[in-house]
Amino acid sequence: MSAGGLLVAGTTSDAGKSVVTAGICRWLVRTGVKVAPFKAQNMSLNSFVTREGAEIGRAQAMQAQAARVEPSALMNPVLLKPGSDRSSQVVLLGKPVGEMSARGFFGGPGAAAEPSPGAPSPGGALRGGRQEGLLGTVTACLEELRGTYDAVICEGAGSPAEINLRRTDIVNMGIARAANFPVVVVGDIDRGGVFASFFGTTALLSAADQALIAGYLVNKFRGDVSLLEPGMEMLRGLTGRQTFGVLPFRHGLGIDEEDGLRVSLRGAVRESVVAPPVGQDVLRVAVCAVPLMSNFTDVDALAAEPGVVVRFVDRAEELLDADLVVVPGTRGTVGALEWLRERGLADAIARRAVEGRPVLGICGGYQVLGEHIEDEVESRAGALNGLGLLPVRVRFAVEKTLARPVGQALGERVEGYEIHHGVADVLGGEAFVSDDRGRGLDGCRVGSVWGTHWHGALESDGFRRAFLREVAAAAGRRFLPAPDTSFGTLREEQLDLLGDLIEEHADTDALLRLIESGAPSGLPFIAPGAP
Repeated sequence: MSAGGLLVAGTTSDAGKSVVTAGICRWLVRTGVKVAPFKAQNMSLNSFVTREGAEIGRAQAMQAQAARVEPSALMNPVLLKPGSDRSSQVVLLGKPVGEMSARGFFGGPGAAAEPSPGAPSPGGALRGGRQEGLLGTVTACLEELRGTYDAVICEGAGSPAEINLRRTDIVNMGIARAANFPVVVVGDIDRGGVFASFFGTTALLSAADQALIAGYLVNKFRGDVSLLEPGMEMLRGLTGRQTFGVLPFRHGLGIDEEDGLRVSLRGAVRESVVAPPVGQDVLRVAVCAVPLMSNFTDVDALAAEPGVVVRFVDRAEELLDADLVVVPGTRGTVGALEWLRERGLADAIARRAVEGRPVLGICGGYQVLGEHIEDEVESRAGALNGLGLLPVRVRFAVEKTLARPVGQALGERVEGYEIHHGVADVLGGEAFVSDDRGRGLDGCRVGSVWGTHWHGALESDGFRRAFLREVAAAAGRRFLPAPDTSFGTLREEQLDLLGDLIEEHADTDALLRLIESGAPSGLPFIAPGAP
C-alpha cells in the first residue's frame, strides 16, 4: 500500500513553500513518521550532489535533512538550471541531458530541444521537447518514495494557477492529480492581498483540480491573529475550505531555497542576534554578485561566525574595505568574467592580489581567476584569457563533474561537493586541498589568492576557522574565529525552528488526517469570477 502525502502549493513564488515543506517534514519525523520530501521539477542554480553523485535542488537536500533522511535524486527528478532568460540545462534523475529552450521544454508551437554541442541529446521522456512526457518519470519516482516512506511531502513550484502552463504541468496540480494528493495552498500575507490570492488561485482551477484543494495556510503574519479570524471565516464561506493555520513572521527562519539571496541561511543568520567577535576586530567579506550566481550558500558558513560581516557587491569601490573578496560559483563563467571586467571589479581584484590581500574563487569563480579558459560547451566562446591570478588553465568538458570529495586543507579535514563542466589543469602554486598523503586533490593557492572547485568546504568547522585565521593575518585584522561555532548545529537549530512553527501554529491534527486519508471529497466548485 502506498504511503500518504500532501502537496504544498503557493499563491506565488517565494510564498514559503520550501520552508513550510521543510517544517512539515521536521514536525512529522519528530512524531515518529518516516517522511521524505519531493519536488517533481525545480528551477534553480542552487544545487547539491547526493552521495550517489546525482545533482538535485539544494532546497530538497535541506528538506531531506529536515526529514533526517539521505537526499536522493528521487526527491527532485527534474532540475532546470538557467543559462539565460530563455534556456536552461535540463538535469534528469541527477544527470544533465542537454540545454533546452523554454519553448522546447514546455512544448510550445514548433518546440524543439536545443542540446549543447556534444551533449547527450534529450531522449526518453524529453524526446521532442515535451514537458508532459516527464509526468510518467516523476510519478514513478514519487511512487518509489511512497513505497519506502510513511509519508511524502511534495513541494509545488510558482503557483498552481499558472493556467498557461497547466496542460504540461508536472509539479503542481499535475502531480497532485496523478497521486490523488490533497493540496494546501500557502500565501504570504506580508505581501498583502492574501485572501484575494487564496480565492483567485482556487477559482482559476478546473473543477477536477479544485477538488484537491483542501485549504490554506497563512504565512509571515505580524500582529494579533484574532484580527484575521473574520477574514478566514469569510474565506471559508466563499470557498468551503478551511485555513490550516497562521504562521507568524519570524526572523532567522529559512533553508537553502532556490535563488533568492535573502532566504538563504546566510540571510537568516545576519538577521538574528549573534555573539560578539572573539578578537578585537571584525572581518569584512565582499562577495561579487556575478550573473547566474550559483550556490551562493557557500558563504553562509562565513556569516555564521561571530564577527564576520558578509555582503554581496557589484561595484569596485565596495571591495576597498573588504578583508576577503569571494568570487562565487556561476552557471556562466565567461559571462561572469566579462561582467567583472566591465564593472572594474577585475582590476580591483588584481590590485588586491598584488597587495597580498585575500581573494577566494569558488568553482566558476576559481576558473575566472586562472590564466586561460577554453569553452566550447557552456558559452561556446572558445579560447580567452582569465584574470591570470592563479596558474590554472581550464577546459570545459561535455561531461559534468558531480562528486562528494573529502580531503585535507590547512591541516584540517574538509568535505565538499563538485558541480562543474570546467576541468582545471594546475601548472603551479600549492594545492588547495590534498589527500591524507599530501597529494593535491583540487584547487590552487598562490600567496593570498585561493581557488577551489569544492562547494560547501567552508561548512567544515575546523577548516573554516583555519582559513579565517589566515585571512585575518593577511588582512592585518585582530580577528579570531569562535572555537565552538558549529555550522551543522546551527542548521539543525534552523530546521527545528521550522518544525516548531508548524507544530505550534498549524492545525497538525487536520494536516495529519489529510496526509493519511488523501484528497478530500465533497468540496464545492468555485466558478471563475464568483462570487
